[in-house]
Amino acid sequence: MIQIKTQQEIQTMHEGGRILAQIIKELAKAVKPGVATKDLDKLARELVFKFGAEPAFLNYNGYPAALCTSINDEIVHGVPSSRKLEKGDLLKLDMGVLWKGFYTDSAVTVLVGSGLSLGKNNLLKKKLIRVTKEALDFGIRQAKIGNTIGDIGSIIQKHVEKNGFNVVRDLVGHGIGRGLHEEPQVLNYGKAGEGEKLVEGMVIAVEPMVVTGGWKIKEVPDGFVFQTKDGGLAAHFEHTVAVTEKGPLVLTK
Repeated sequence: MIQIKTQQEIQTMHEGGRILAQIIKELAKAVKPGVATKDLDKLARELVFKFGAEPAFLNYNGYPAALCTSINDEIVHGVPSSRKLEKGDLLKLDMGVLWKGFYTDSAVTVLVGSGLSLGKNNLLKKKLIRVTKEALDFGIRQAKIGNTIGDIGSIIQKHVEKNGFNVVRDLVGHGIGRGLHEEPQVLNYGKAGEGEKLVEGMVIAVEPMVVTGGWKIKEVPDGFVFQTKDGGLAAHFEHTVAVTEKGPLVLTK
């Protein structure tokens, strides 16, 4: 059942979303060659508690960290470790916070060492990041009263495939609020006009996951991270978005 939020509840989620946006901004600034992903998780924990919020992912279904750090062919749910980032790595930072009883969720993709000279072989990675971010923006614009979930997924899929990439099918966006994952599922593919109709008060996490190769995935033995089956690169961007009478309201900015 889809949980409709009041204006006050959306305002509370916006407060939490602003906190999350600041945390992710600080984490992205800390990404450099030689930094271990466990150190990014340490910083994430310090920041979330500094703001008086709680980490949404820590111990969720047994997940052992506050932050997901997925590298290169890893799509989502990468567990922070002693692995050190290398120049040219494609790093996905995915995090959620719990604030006054409500969750928000957001993700960005960072090219490690992007301020350094990376060479022509990283042009594909830069394009993948750009196209995935654009797909998120196009999807968010469809999150308005009277549209459907299919309108979001359709425009994301079209933009991604027009640029020579694919969207992951088996991992999707979701409703969010008092639960980290609520109804409805927000697919990154599909047909315009299909799926649940968007109404005022719905809050959803829109999160295109885009790959350079085929869209099939595999789960690694740790039981958390998902990788591309063919070893292709992956990018991931996400915002928590409220459907309002004035149009889509991005809560995690």
